[in-house]
Amino acid sequence: MATPNTENLVKKNEEYASSFDQGHLKAPPAKKYAIVTCMDARIHAPQAFGLALGDAHIIRNAGGSARDAYRSLVVSQQMLGTTEVLVIKHTKCGMVGLTNDAALGVIEKNCGADAKKECEGMEFHGIGHEEDGVRDDVKWLKSQKAIPDSITITGWIYDVETGKVREVK
Repeated sequence: MATPNTENLVKKNEEYASSFDQGHLKAPPAKKYAIVTCMDARIHAPQAFGLALGDAHIIRNAGGSARDAYRSLVVSQQMLGTTEVLVIKHTKCGMVGLTNDAALGVIEKNCGADAKKECEGMEFHGIGHEEDGVRDDVKWLKSQKAIPDSITITGWIYDVETGKVREVK
């Protein structure tokens, strides 16, 4: 059954494909880096971070969690040759203050006890504060054996109100 979103997908994809001329791009990103950022709809990563198609891997998940992105980062580096990771969290993130218990409570309320049980082993990776979350993810990535010491890893905060980024040291 078609929905307005799937109808939009088909229509906009037809428009996009009619002038698409980037089929020659290779899978490894041209600028050899990966970005881990949040799935928040207010972040338009290519525009906000100055990316053209094929420049970088953009790995998105709730809260921009490096732990959730780890498998993709290992593939990005070991199989596709990236040499840098930018961890970019953002202001006003819904993951700030989220605990596993709170997330499981919402799941139980919305979907029932069986759904809660199904999700009980899941780590939701809530964030205490954006900057602390960035520092923790950068530190964690630097401690992983499958991420070589030669990989540059930096942390950033994107401000959803101004569109600006700032580095977190």
